[in-house]
Amino acid sequence: MLIARPKENLPPRNHEIKASKVRVIGKNGEQIGIMKVPEAISVAKRDRLDLILVAPKGNPPVAKVVDFGKYRYELQKKRKKAKKNQKKTELKQMKFRPKIDEHDYQTKLNHIKRFLNNSNMVRVTIMFRGREMAFTEKGKEILDRVKEDVKTLGKVTSKPKLEGRDMFMTISPLSDEEQNRIQNQIEEEKKKKQAQEQQEQQEQETESQDPGK
Repeated sequence: MLIARPKENLPPRNHEIKASKVRVIGKNGEQIGIMKVPEAISVAKRDRLDLILVAPKGNPPVAKVVDFGKYRYELQKKRKKAKKNQKKTELKQMKFRPKIDEHDYQTKLNHIKRFLNNSNMVRVTIMFRGREMAFTEKGKEILDRVKEDVKTLGKVTSKPKLEGRDMFMTISPLSDEEQNRIQNQIEEEKKKKQAQEQQEQQEQETESQDPGK
């Protein structure tokens, strides 16, 4: 049984081009001129390349000499990237208790990071039960810790808010550009701190070598 392959929606090439004449663009982007399609195909074939129709509504239509295999690969790459960028953002939920232990915290934190890496928003909620309402500050500390632990992946777009017995905040994923910027800031701060520590250490060593100073 033959299974039909999905249609790729590739532009017409070579003898698939129905126009009688086309404006031809060479393999290096140079303007070759207006030619009959068979003649233009011959120009492409001389370099073992293909002629593809890039602007069918032109007057005359515009065709380009290309390496079709490479062109097809680049087109597929662009479409995959566009599809990824169009991915629907979902709102995920992650719930904590005020007395959460370290292992559970790290497990839930890893889930939040995975959600953000998948371009999803996350609503982080602290659930208070009974007498735990007396420890809302502990809930705020947990939310602040989550915010710090995911700062290279997401930013808080809805600040901590207490409603009934729940305290929550919303974190949105950062773009690649924002992630790189924050990562660079962290590296710069780390270098400054190391330089400051080295300077303080040198000053302490100098003072110890010259106690009368």
